[in-house]
Amino acid sequence: MSIHAQNKAAKPMLWISMASMAMVFAGLTSAYVVRRAEGDWMEFALPDSMYYATGILALSSITMILAQRAFKFGKSRMGSIYLLGTFILGIGFLIAQYFGWDNLIGRGIYFTGEDFNAAGGFLYVLTFVHICHLIGGLIAVLVTWIKSLRGAYSAENMLGVELTGIFWHFLDILWIYLFLFLLFIR
Repeated sequence: MSIHAQNKAAKPMLWISMASMAMVFAGLTSAYVVRRAEGDWMEFALPDSMYYATGILALSSITMILAQRAFKFGKSRMGSIYLLGTFILGIGFLIAQYFGWDNLIGRGIYFTGEDFNAAGGFLYVLTFVHICHLIGGLIAVLVTWIKSLRGAYSAENMLGVELTGIFWHFLDILWIYLFLFLLFIR
């Protein structure tokens, strides 16, 4: 397969993979709603760090937009800086999620064990599955950043930056959906 054909197939393949990821979360949130209706559901406030995580991830989408624009206008050095910023903010999101889990444990909300409740279990599963996808996004951002330092992207050739940006924004939108879902569907 030629490079042109691979490039032409890249975006549709990304959209298909994101659609399958969205289906996973649709299934998980549907299961959450069904299980919640069965009763024996513990209600608890989300940890403050999840609010911070949401803000951090939203900021990372802004830095990704700035990176895409910088490459589009031939400012590769600035694009690389913004990609690095996106990566650092992504790590900040993971740290905030860790503190959120730590807070839940401190309040006696466990994933398994004697004091297990489905509400807490679902929260851990939803956030963990999102974190797994976010780690994939961080790897993509890191690889894109390294390639940008090597001069791989320009205004005429920024497919890698575009694909990484699309996936990163998808992860952000997915998190906002999950956060709002968990905030309002208790």
